[in-house]
Amino acid sequence: MTQPDAVNKIIRRARCIVMWDEQHNEHVYLEDADIAFGQSVAAIGNDLQADGAEVIDGRDFLVMPGLVNIHSHPGEEPLNKGLWDEVGSPWLYNTSLYEYLMVLDRDLAGTRAAYRVAFAELLRSGVTTICDLAVPTDDWLDVIASTGIRACVAPMFRQARWVTENGHRLDYAWDLARGREGFERALKEIATAARHPSGRLFGMMAPSQIDTCDEELLQDAHAEAVRLDIPFQTHAGQSLTEFHEMTRRHGLTPIGFMKKIGILSERTIIGHGIFLDHHPWVRWPKTDDLGSIANAGATVAHCPTVFARRGIMLDHIGLYRQRGVNLGIGTDVYPNNMLDEMRLAIYAGRLMAGNPRDATLADVFAAATVGGAKALRRPDIGRIAPGAKADLVMVDCRAPVMQPCRDPLRSLVFSASDRAVRHVFVDGDQVVKDGVVLTVDEAEAAAALYEAQCRAVKGVPRNDWAGRTIDQLAPPSHRWA
Repeated sequence: MTQPDAVNKIIRRARCIVMWDEQHNEHVYLEDADIAFGQSVAAIGNDLQADGAEVIDGRDFLVMPGLVNIHSHPGEEPLNKGLWDEVGSPWLYNTSLYEYLMVLDRDLAGTRAAYRVAFAELLRSGVTTICDLAVPTDDWLDVIASTGIRACVAPMFRQARWVTENGHRLDYAWDLARGREGFERALKEIATAARHPSGRLFGMMAPSQIDTCDEELLQDAHAEAVRLDIPFQTHAGQSLTEFHEMTRRHGLTPIGFMKKIGILSERTIIGHGIFLDHHPWVRWPKTDDLGSIANAGATVAHCPTVFARRGIMLDHIGLYRQRGVNLGIGTDVYPNNMLDEMRLAIYAGRLMAGNPRDATLADVFAAATVGGAKALRRPDIGRIAPGAKADLVMVDCRAPVMQPCRDPLRSLVFSASDRAVRHVFVDGDQVVKDGVVLTVDEAEAAAALYEAQCRAVKGVPRNDWAGRTIDQLAPPSHRWA
């Protein structure tokens, strides 16, 4: 925890505060109390005083910790809106990874527009910290910092790119030198982030995928994460195709391979972690992948929306928690609405378990706050406690979508979503006021994103293995009259 700094704001008599109970290691509700804060929380109590502090009326508000999103691609995914919602490769187990995500012509202007649209969505849904898994672009750190969000930047690198020439076989085009160049650039970007004047950026080592990097690069990346004392994340267990490729190469599941080469540790985040040895689709001898993850203290970044669109789901969130696996939540894909992601995580967990008691709001809220904070090695975020960062979200309990408001978090997650989020603070600075994002011109960003998508789809026939147009790859939901 950081030490509380000078108080310049007090939320007075909040209807309900989601406060961190250190003794019992859990969030609890606290009624009719104040929060005094500057960049960090100074005190929680009654009738708090501070000379010259701005007083914010909290009588009709739920105050909760800012949400921690540990897996997102904000510079890429908004460009895909309306294109890949209902597609997947039928002969590659319905994933969209290998045929669809590489066919758009992306440019710098489009990436900047995507960032602004995504960050506005994230902030309005109560996210105050994100992990941005990205291929670095010019001035990306400044673009992120300008939005006011706290960000763990994860410059990705890999030695192989995915190639399919027929839609049913996945090949790998290897370029070991390019992977090493990306590794070196990642180190430079992480160092630059740590020195950024915003003070809100920090880094992560992120070899892109478990199947696109060789053993040596993965081990070197993990060693650098240890040296720098930062998190490490890679996509693993995200598709059946990847699972079969790793078992073909090594005779081990992706998790078994990570364990064997020494990159499964308490600083490791597994992007998605769906296709483990217990998943009913893999029909693999049980070698206890879940136990390996839990024993290592590693984290699974659960992003249900992107997979639910294609009929795929982690099996199941309750089981992961019962086995002691730390879970965090990520948005991964558009829309970048963390509250909607949390609701789907609950419903999908119950459906997969066949048991409505195996995925609770308390479980998922913990994953979206302290679980993510643990994964990012940041005990000063994801909770409201003295010394924690003043990353705060104020939810309007008077809003019709919140009524009746017997249990404020249930009303928010199951009914209201971002429609009831009114004010958001990061490092004590207000970034959302009265539901409006103060740091992004959303209308301008949305218009720029539309123009970028128009440019991007023109190159689809050139980039697609079969030369298909965008309407052939992703037919509209209804025929144009």
